[in-house]
Amino acid sequence: SDVLPLTDVSDYGNNVIAQQLSQIRGVAQVDVMGDRKPAVRVQVDPGKLASLGLTLEDVRGVIASSTVNTPKGSLNGPRQSYSIYANDQLLKAEPYNDLILAYRNGAPIRVRDVGRAVDGPEESRSGALVDNRRGVGLIVRKQADANVLETIQRIQDILPSLQAAIPPAMKVEISSDRSGSIRSSVEEVEIHLVLTMVLVTLVVFLFLRDVRATLISSAVVPISIISTFAVMYVLDFSLNNLSLMALTISVGFVIDDAIVMLENIYRHIEDGMPPMEAALKGAGEIGFTIISITLSLIAVFIPVLLMGGIVGRLFREFAITVTVAVLVSGFVSLTFVPMMCAKFLRHHQVPDAKTLRGKFERLLERFFQSMERTYEAMLRFVLRHRRLTLLSLLLTIGFTGWVFIKMPKGFFPQQDIGLMLVTVEAPPDISYDAMYGIAQNVGGILMADPGIAGFQNRIGGGRGGANNSSRYFVTLKPRGERDNILKVIDRLRAKTSRIPGVTVFYQARQDLNVGGLLSKTQYQYTLRSANIDELNAWAPRILERLKKVPELRDVASDQEAAAPALDVEIDREAAARFGIETREINNTLYNAFGERQITQFYTQVSQYKVIIEVPPELQEDPSTFDRIFVRSPITNGQIPLSSLIKFNTNSAKPLTVNHLGQYPAVTISFNLAPDKALGDAVTAVERATSEMGVPASLTGTFQGAAQAFQSSLRTQPYLILAAIIAIYIILGMLYESFIHPLTILSTLPSAGLGALLTLWAFGHDVGVIAIIGILLLIGIVKKNAIMMIDFAIEAERDRNMPAYEAIFEACIKRFRPIMMTTIAAMIGGIPLALGHGDGSELRQPLGYAIVGGLILSQALTLFTTPVVYLFFDGLVQRRKAAKEGKRKALPAPEPEPA
Repeated sequence: SDVLPLTDVSDYGNNVIAQQLSQIRGVAQVDVMGDRKPAVRVQVDPGKLASLGLTLEDVRGVIASSTVNTPKGSLNGPRQSYSIYANDQLLKAEPYNDLILAYRNGAPIRVRDVGRAVDGPEESRSGALVDNRRGVGLIVRKQADANVLETIQRIQDILPSLQAAIPPAMKVEISSDRSGSIRSSVEEVEIHLVLTMVLVTLVVFLFLRDVRATLISSAVVPISIISTFAVMYVLDFSLNNLSLMALTISVGFVIDDAIVMLENIYRHIEDGMPPMEAALKGAGEIGFTIISITLSLIAVFIPVLLMGGIVGRLFREFAITVTVAVLVSGFVSLTFVPMMCAKFLRHHQVPDAKTLRGKFERLLERFFQSMERTYEAMLRFVLRHRRLTLLSLLLTIGFTGWVFIKMPKGFFPQQDIGLMLVTVEAPPDISYDAMYGIAQNVGGILMADPGIAGFQNRIGGGRGGANNSSRYFVTLKPRGERDNILKVIDRLRAKTSRIPGVTVFYQARQDLNVGGLLSKTQYQYTLRSANIDELNAWAPRILERLKKVPELRDVASDQEAAAPALDVEIDREAAARFGIETREINNTLYNAFGERQITQFYTQVSQYKVIIEVPPELQEDPSTFDRIFVRSPITNGQIPLSSLIKFNTNSAKPLTVNHLGQYPAVTISFNLAPDKALGDAVTAVERATSEMGVPASLTGTFQGAAQAFQSSLRTQPYLILAAIIAIYIILGMLYESFIHPLTILSTLPSAGLGALLTLWAFGHDVGVIAIIGILLLIGIVKKNAIMMIDFAIEAERDRNMPAYEAIFEACIKRFRPIMMTTIAAMIGGIPLALGHGDGSELRQPLGYAIVGGLILSQALTLFTTPVVYLFFDGLVQRRKAAKEGKRKALPAPEPEPA
């Protein structure tokens, strides 16, 4: 409101708006920012008190006993009962002015004779700005299991009734909410999902050039996705960024099984076999392959499902979503696809070459045949140079490990979700009024920026808190109407850096916040010590050292610089001469300068405080001590406070002392320098503190995202290893062999190398999302080897083909389905990699990892897999030959005696 006092605005905010908001389903808590709750402030002139022989304690005692709220009982007659009420409470400031403090010469001395009672705020050193206008901010926090969009919608629906419940001169409006960026992000992923389905269908059509075959395979996608929705509903999952990302990626997986099944049946129909017979034969041939592909892909997510910690909880929903989609697609491909092929699939009639469709089909056919002939020629060359191919595979494994070690390590990608936290820090001795002016100055700069939509701000820390800080919760305009958030921050930093004596810290808010403290910048490093003097000595030194570390930016500390303090030394001998106790001196100081609560009164909706103080103009410097008096019980005279105390204005004390785990603590926070990963920053901090020789009694630990990053960094290799072991066990059980699973797993290094190189090339580090992408690759790329090996094993077993001919024929016959499934899986990652909407930074590493890994693995495994197959087959044959040789070398058993 621009008209009503802030105390009235705050009163309605607390008692009307906040109360009704807290009753909305899904709302957990409503916090008030810049609360100026009404109170009665009794401002007493100590000089007038002394002239009348009164003290501040006298005033406090009278007021405390003049407004009470206690039960009075009732009158109970034979026919009627009366509840007793009294005017025992004073509910406004004016009646307090008429309270009688004492009598002098038979005349009453009232509060108005020695000061005045006024209606004012409970907190005089706390305030708020909303879009750089005075106001009161309400922060609404949702319940942990509530849907954020539904909760925001309920709040928006109740706004008209809230506006009707407050005076017309007061306005209630939403200055910031997450619904816009969340909806935009979800809508983009939904578009990616639909686009992926369309592109995958197009891939099938281009390879098979048959509408019926395309429709049959494409039908698996909606069936699998809708079935997954049903399971998600039962498990109470929501459609969020992670689950939609899982569904988008799954589109490329779920059609793989259908493509493998349909292509095998379609090949038999092309060879002249009737559809029913082709369906039975094709399903029989390829059924085991689909089971192997499906189960080995699910095995990848077993370690993710069993992961503990924050990362495990975050991605359990992702893993379950993908697992369900793959399971459903495997079942549908084994049942629905053969049935539909037998019923609807027919031999494809090639259209007339003179028609446009005929020309197009022949062009595609020549292109695919050319690809197949090229592959066949290259495969023959590779099989003639197997040692060189095996050497290249070993080099790929080594190079993959080297790249993984050298690549920068991160946690979650830095997102642009349109929210920003700005913290302003001024000198520790600044007054509240001066800080308010600085806050308005910074607020003006924020509102003048073309990328800022608005902000909520809190100034000061209230009673007992620090006045030298101000925090802004900033909302940016929609992404299409502004620059990237980092550019906005750089632009604002250049402007606010010109404000003298002020430091401004900027922090881009993230979708995924992992614990930690609300700090000035994003990542936290906390120092703890049982010795607070040691902590206070080392923390500034470490802060200055970290400011020089090139991997860090905006290094800040929550250890407030020592502010000027007034050390009061009570002259106990002088006080004793007058019979004045230390407690009375303390009470006098508290009454004068501590905004002391005398009592409180109650209304139907809330309770309000009555505060005693000296007038504001007497709270500015120590000379006031000459004008404040304490009564002597011995002389009954008024003794100046300055006669009972000595004070020192050269002292300095910290504004705040923080604790963590019951120990005094200082948290140093920082942002990452441009093009630096969190892993680089963590290593740099540890190296810097180690070089300084920090004592063992002072412990330093990372908090929040940095701490979770350290934990995830330790588990990353084990997670990948666990996924590989799980796949090996599943494949070993399916093939009843130790050798064939190794052949299949030989496809993984090239996929990992492709993913890492692509991430590195596009400026992404190895974070949690990238690792999830690599895990998905582990599940995807082995399908190429499975299709080849299954065909080769069957050819060796059923047709007695030599291993060389069997694997060669397998490569040629499975070339088309391998290309189809790889391109389909790749298409699932392309929209994620190329997306640039709200929150797209979270999805991009997953897309880049999958696309890059599939491209390189496709280029290499088509050649390395048959070579590895023949290598292991040779080992098996040599082992068999060695066993046969040993048996022949053994002497014949002697005949048994008759």
